[in-house]
Amino acid sequence: MISQDNFIELEKKGYLERDIDPTMDLFEEIEKLKKEKNAVILAHYYQEGDIQDIADFVGDSLALAQKAANTDADIILFAGVEFMAETAKILSPQKKVLLPDLNAGCSLAESCPADEFARFKEDRPDHIVISYVNCSAEVKALTDIVCTSSNAVQIIESLPQEQKIIFGPDRNLGAYLEKKTGREMAIWDGSCMVHEIFSLEKIIHLKAENPDAQIIAHPECEAELLEHAAFIGSTAALLRYSKESSCSTFIVATESGILHQMQKEAPEKTFIPAPPNNTCACNDCPHMRLNTLEKLYNCLKYELPEMILPEELIGAAKQPIVKMLEISERLGL
Repeated sequence: MISQDNFIELEKKGYLERDIDPTMDLFEEIEKLKKEKNAVILAHYYQEGDIQDIADFVGDSLALAQKAANTDADIILFAGVEFMAETAKILSPQKKVLLPDLNAGCSLAESCPADEFARFKEDRPDHIVISYVNCSAEVKALTDIVCTSSNAVQIIESLPQEQKIIFGPDRNLGAYLEKKTGREMAIWDGSCMVHEIFSLEKIIHLKAENPDAQIIAHPECEAELLEHAAFIGSTAALLRYSKESSCSTFIVATESGILHQMQKEAPEKTFIPAPPNNTCACNDCPHMRLNTLEKLYNCLKYELPEMILPEELIGAAKQPIVKMLEISERLGL
């Protein structure tokens, strides 16, 4: 039986992927392994198209957390990044949770070290802590209520007006929420590399070339860009809006993986990824792109790498996530 350390080393050197028969139908083999092992694949909208197509469920952070909490599967394979797999393990500690590549981190989560966030919290003892789900398990353990971009406004508005709030780790989302709710918050200075790389100048130029197009954006984008957006929302909200809107062309300011679902759900419409401020494909999250079909296959075959968290950390981090799910259920989100 291969150990987790050996698996990671072999994967890092590319041996496991090279051992896969190139004539193999990976879609078919992954389906076989799912049935054999009673496994479910959860994929974020930011995964590449093939992974979204093989997944049992594709969604944003809130929907994926809800699925992870309620699945009957013995194995959860999380096609996403580390904090998502951690959340699934926290909600279903009795299940085996797999992440195709343990290097799939998150620039936003990494911008908020738990020890520094703990000091930030200690300096504000009369504040309640609301943390965006894009943070580490250790930061969640320091949190009172977790939120996603789908439910953050409603969670903030559910608190008494006089309640002081710490919000982290995304400064852009925090600024948007302050504007949306009228609540002043102590905001941690973190950000997502993908959502900060968009070029407003290039987007405005693109809009001039496509005058009938609407700019739609995720609230993790910078405030200057959001001012030009016809619609602002979570990945799920952007998908829903683009499908239901009478507009036929959209400039989409978020990670480009969402365009796969947009095109599937509205094939007659045109979706243009918002350009970054350089020549690289920086609106593709490099962490999300670490996952591949080959890695999903090996992940299920060997049931590795597995997300492992200390029981004490699971217990502390679970409470604010459960609170979020309870509020979301109560509000019908």
